Amino acid sequence: MLNLTIMNFLSVALIALVVGLAVLFTMVRYDLGPKGRLAKSGQWFLATALGTGILSLAVKLMIILTVTNFPAAVIEPLIEQPHVEPVISEYDPLLGVPASKRFLWQPLDSEPVSGDQVVRSSSPYVWQALPGQAPEPENNPITAEKVALGKRLFFDNNLSWDRTLSCSSCHDVIGGSGDDGRPTSLGINDQLGGRNAPTVWNAAFQSVLFWDGRAASLEEQAKGPLINPIEMGMPSWKEVEQRVLEDPAYQPLFDAAFGVDTVIDIDRIAEAIASYERTLITPDTPYDRFVEGDLNALSAQQLRGMASFQTLGCVNCHFGPNFSGASLFDSRAPLRIFPIYPTPFEQKYELTRDTGAAMAGSGRGSWRVPSLRNVALTGPWLHNGSVSELKEVVRIMSSVQLGHTGRYLVWSDDHKVMTKLDRPALSDDEIEDVVAFLHSLSSDTLLERIKLAKGRRDEAIVSQ
Repeated sequence: MLNLTIMNFLSVALIALVVGLAVLFTMVRYDLGPKGRLAKSGQWFLATALGTGILSLAVKLMIILTVTNFPAAVIEPLIEQPHVEPVISEYDPLLGVPASKRFLWQPLDSEPVSGDQVVRSSSPYVWQALPGQAPEPENNPITAEKVALGKRLFFDNNLSWDRTLSCSSCHDVIGGSGDDGRPTSLGINDQLGGRNAPTVWNAAFQSVLFWDGRAASLEEQAKGPLINPIEMGMPSWKEVEQRVLEDPAYQPLFDAAFGVDTVIDIDRIAEAIASYERTLITPDTPYDRFVEGDLNALSAQQLRGMASFQTLGCVNCHFGPNFSGASLFDSRAPLRIFPIYPTPFEQKYELTRDTGAAMAGSGRGSWRVPSLRNVALTGPWLHNGSVSELKEVVRIMSSVQLGHTGRYLVWSDDHKVMTKLDRPALSDDEIEDVVAFLHSLSSDTLLERIKLAKGRRDEAIVSQ
C-alpha cells in the first residue's frame, strides 16, 4: 500500500488537474468557441481534444514526479520477486518430525515440567546415540566361535612371561570399567608403565588405539602389550604362539573359529581377541535413552551440562556417538595437541613430561582424543593418570584446551598477530553441570557390575 505522503501528493495533483480542466472548458465555451464561430458540438470536440492532451501530459508528469520523489515505495512493490522458500536459521536435521518428539525445553532455573515443549539449538551439532553393534572389518568378520576364543585368550595369564597377567589385568571388564583404576598400569615384576590404561569398552569404535594412536586397529593393538617388556613381557610373538600351543584346549577352539587344522599364529590370536573386544560396547546409558526419545532420561543439571558441553566447545574434539575425534564415525583428526594454552596446570600435573606422538622437545604433546563414554568410571584421568577428580579434569580441559582462563592477550609469533581474548574461567556450578552430564554417559551394565564387585570385595574383607 502507498504511504500517506504519496497519497497527499497525488490528491493535490488531482485537484490541480480538475481545476485545469475546468479552466480549459471555460476558455473553449466563452472565448475560443465564439471566436472560431464553432457550433456547440464543435466546441465540445475542441474541449475534449485539448483536455485529452492536457490530461495525458498531466498523468505523465504525476508519474514522473511520484517516481522521482518516492522510488522505494513505488517501484519495488511493482517488481516481481522470485519465490523463495523460507529458510530455517536453526539446524533441524529432523524436519517434518513433530517437534515435541525431538527436543525438550529445559528452563535454566527450574525442574523440567513437560516434554512437549520445544528448544532449538542455533548450532548445527547433532547429538547421536551409540549403535548397538560395533563395525567389523571385512578381513575379520565376527562369529560366535571367534568371540568365545578371543574371550578365553583375553583372560589367559599364560600369555605373560611370568604367567601372572592377562589382558584383563589392566582392562577389567568383569567388575570394572575396562581399565585397572590405577594412575599407570602395573606390569610383570611389578613394573609401572608410563601411561594410564585406556578402557577397552567401546574401543571397537575407535580408528586408532593407544594414547599416541600408534595402532590402526584392534588387531594391531592386541599384539602390542604381549611383547612390551614392562607389560606382559613376552620375548617375541613366537613365544606367545608357543604358550597357546602348550594348552591342548586351544586347537579345537581355533579350528571352530577359523577352520579345521588352523595354524595358530599371532595374527589369528590377535583377530580372536579383537573379535571379543568388538562385543564390549555400552549403548545402555541415560544419554543414549535421551537421544533416542526418552526426554525424562536426563536430570535438569545434566541437561544444563549437555548444553555447556556444546557451547563451550567440548564437542570440537569429543564428538559423534563415541564422543571422540578418533572414532570410526569421523576420524579426520584423531590426534590433537595437548595442552594448547600454557597454564599452571601444565606444571602441576606434568602434562608435557610425556609428549605422546609429538616429537621430543616440541614442548606440546600430541595425543589421541579419548572417548568420554563411561569417563566418570575410569579415573584417575589423563594420559598420565595424574588427576583423581573428574571435576578437576573438566576445569583443566576448559583451561588448557579451550582457553577459559579469563581475559588475556595471545601473540602469534608465526603470523605476527595479537589477539585479545575474554574467556572467563568456568564457575563451580558450570563445572558441576558438565560433570553431571558426563555421568549420563555411564553404562547401566557397568555400574551394576562395579556395584556387585565392590560388594564381593567388601564381603571378602569382612570375612578375613
